[in-house]
Amino acid sequence: MTLQVEVLKPAIGAKVQLDRAMIGDPAVSQELLALLERHTVLVLPQIGLSDAEQLALTDALGERVNVAAQVPGRADAAAVYEVTLNEGAAIEREYVFGTFFWHMDGLTVDVPPPKASLLSARQLAAKGGQTEFATTKAAYAALSDEEKADLEGLRVVHTVTASVREVCGPEGIDEARRALRHEHPLVWTRRDGTKSLIIGSTADQIPGMNQAEARALLARLLDWTAQPAFSYRHEWQEGDCVIWDNPSALHRVVPYAVDSGRRMHRTGIAGVEALA
Repeated sequence: MTLQVEVLKPAIGAKVQLDRAMIGDPAVSQELLALLERHTVLVLPQIGLSDAEQLALTDALGERVNVAAQVPGRADAAAVYEVTLNEGAAIEREYVFGTFFWHMDGLTVDVPPPKASLLSARQLAAKGGQTEFATTKAAYAALSDEEKADLEGLRVVHTVTASVREVCGPEGIDEARRALRHEHPLVWTRRDGTKSLIIGSTADQIPGMNQAEARALLARLLDWTAQPAFSYRHEWQEGDCVIWDNPSALHRVVPYAVDSGRRMHRTGIAGVEALA
């Protein structure tokens, strides 16, 4: 079976026409995974998934993982995680504000980060709320040989504290979350030999490098990766679902008003390869 695919940008993004009746078909699942590997971000326009259908699609693409439940004190987080700034929501606002900055999911815990994430639009903001993606695989490939050599062997400590630095400071999160930290290579080499940058707002320190030099390097790599050639901004329509290769792509949301009513539903696919 061949799905109808429209490439959005040469380095990142493809729009895929998927009938909900196809969810669970093994051949379709394999084709979607191959497209995800090739394009990093897949847009399923106005597919209108219910929560049950989103979970079914997640399960069809791999082992389901609840990223929110990996956070201390959130073991009871719902399988479909609602991302919103609405009053009374189960999610902490500091976390949502942190998504205004480039990041990858799952870099501060001791398990492989999610292979992929699925995000569905339930209610949109009148202004802002677009989601931007940037491919760290293409960004690394475009570096000069000299720059690549300079990055080899460097490791980065990722912390929750770093991710909220621009939002509330460490005092805005509890002690258990302040303790969340994990070290990853700056350049991840997959089993198939492809390489990508592991960076983002959680990147806090580079062991063996002074803090000013480390921050400058990380900021430069972030700017390089976020340039138009390697990035895609998704203008949401209600019912859209976007799937992205989490260890190959940074993502962030364009800021939107606290009272906008924006609601997104997220699920995740477990990582199958550690960032060693």
